[in-house]
Amino acid sequence: MGAVDDPYLWLEDITGDDALDWVRAHNEPTIAELSDDDFEEMRRQALEVLDTDSRIPYVRRRGEYLYNFWRDATNPRGLWRRTTLDSYRSENPTWDVVIDVDALAAADGTNWVWAGADVIEPSYDRALVSLSRGGSDAAIVREFDMHTREFVADGFSVPEAKTQISWESPDSVLIGTDFGPDSLTESGYPRVVKRWQRGQPLTDAVTVFEGSTEDVIVAASVDLTPGYERTFVSRATDFFNDEVSELRDGTLLRIDAPTDASVGVHHDWLMIELRSDWTRGDHTYPAGALLAAPYEQFLEGTATLDVVFTPDAHTSLHQHVWTKDALVLVTLRDVASHVSVLEPGTWTATPMPGIPANTNTVVVAADDTHDEIFLDSSGFDSPSRLLHGPARGPLEQVKSAPAFFDAENITVTQYFATSLDGTKVPYFVVASGPGPRPTLLGGYGGFEVARTPGYDGVLGRLWLSRGGTYVLANIRGGGEYGPSWHTQAMRENRHKVDEDFAAVARDLVDRGITTVPQLGAQGGSNGGLLMGIMLTKYPELFGALVCQVPLLDMKRFHLLLAGASWVAEYGDPDNPQDWEFISKYSPYQNISSTATYPELLMTTSTRDDRVHPGHARKMTAALQAAGHRVRYYENIEGGHAGAADNAQTAFKSALSYSFLWKVLG
Repeated sequence: MGAVDDPYLWLEDITGDDALDWVRAHNEPTIAELSDDDFEEMRRQALEVLDTDSRIPYVRRRGEYLYNFWRDATNPRGLWRRTTLDSYRSENPTWDVVIDVDALAAADGTNWVWAGADVIEPSYDRALVSLSRGGSDAAIVREFDMHTREFVADGFSVPEAKTQISWESPDSVLIGTDFGPDSLTESGYPRVVKRWQRGQPLTDAVTVFEGSTEDVIVAASVDLTPGYERTFVSRATDFFNDEVSELRDGTLLRIDAPTDASVGVHHDWLMIELRSDWTRGDHTYPAGALLAAPYEQFLEGTATLDVVFTPDAHTSLHQHVWTKDALVLVTLRDVASHVSVLEPGTWTATPMPGIPANTNTVVVAADDTHDEIFLDSSGFDSPSRLLHGPARGPLEQVKSAPAFFDAENITVTQYFATSLDGTKVPYFVVASGPGPRPTLLGGYGGFEVARTPGYDGVLGRLWLSRGGTYVLANIRGGGEYGPSWHTQAMRENRHKVDEDFAAVARDLVDRGITTVPQLGAQGGSNGGLLMGIMLTKYPELFGALVCQVPLLDMKRFHLLLAGASWVAEYGDPDNPQDWEFISKYSPYQNISSTATYPELLMTTSTRDDRVHPGHARKMTAALQAAGHRVRYYENIEGGHAGAADNAQTAFKSALSYSFLWKVLG
């Protein structure tokens, strides 16, 4: 179905009166059906989890203070606040509120959603604060004085756009934004980087770097570490390939690593994480390896590369993070986390003590100006523990999250399903008893995103504690086994993602964990595309599907909002050879009026400016025209997350679980 013969093209008009009338008309029956007393109890329980004061307030260090962004029932838009380490260690820290977003939204008469702050280093006296209307990716930027706690009159101020901005000095920034015609890429991101001096109109900012409209994004970043001040510019030629250079004295010095590698510089070291095999000289380094070299020598072409980490069939690199003089690695071995500390130069690794086995452990903050790290460790049945200390240890537990559900009878088991091509695909089963019982299967399978076994209080309360079984599928397309787990399922091989997920669904039934009428699946964004494919290609495997903020019309995805940036993942629908394989799975083009489909809940957000809400709208309209029932809900705000605050998140969660229990339970 192309644009010419697409009868629902009008639903792509995001805020058009007719389209929004259609949205409201579809929201009302869904809410009426699902919002009964049980829904209200689930909404209350979810909000209690999201708003509780006993959550861990995660922090990052800026100078002498630890900063946190916090939402609760009293402050639904949130507080940007800070405290000292000594106070943070206490049971009830004393928080100094820097910005009250609720008060700011009320004063401005605008539904502001916090989008972050860039605080200048090392003085930490000014911040570039980003605020989004309703949760969209596009945001305004305002300069904020950290001493007076006020926005700077006549300071740096940028109107709403998908802006990239970095401090260069107290009186200048490097900025990519919507400067007018020809300043954005086809993906809607900045194409031009300019130097903007204090007091200068933005229109007079001087161009320092520009890419082409076919690029995904052009950006600049500045390292203000004393003694290591450097400015970097990059152009992403597609979603996975970047050309990175240092801008030194007006000259671009290219960091000549593979464009699909991730590069980073810390003090004297250049780190290169490979996504594909790289032959340099007479040596080939494997995909997934982490390499190190003296930075200046690498620029000169004289550096010898050190191998810091090499993957194997079971182990991949998940994170690498610097403190001032230590490198911390988090690896996944069959999707369970392991943490080690490495000495720069020798790269000798020492396992970090005190890390629980079979958990999801991640670095949530590290101070690269001192020797300090925060690690969060949790499991499906074990709430988060926040560990703090020097990278080389010992670490101590400084915070712990409460248990939001009774996990005494919960068991966590890992199985492997065999996909169509013989690949063993791991998945976790979280259950409170033997099957078969209502089961919710989750998956993503794209962009090298690894799904790991972490704690989820809302899932625990609304699903596990009511007797449901949860399954997490670690399908290809993700990063659970490194970059090759992703690259082998891109473009023309994307069918492997769907085949893996279907194999897990079948394996669950074969093992007696569930039955087809009791099996539901849920996914969002790229995972929403997966749900659309399950609906149209594998309807016989499921009793219910929850499809959230999805891509579904793969004929037009590259023309809508940020869609052009994902051509490297999916292929180009305008290329007949690519459309040949895309057309086989694109859900919108593969709706059948004769097939029997599982029950479907479709959700999206009007304010999602990443994945266009037209995908969900048009798919719903086409399914209904083909005689299928769809429950539809669109949040009028919320961005790509689908919710702008905890109350909206709780409502959306209760809606999904209410639907799943009605159909599967």
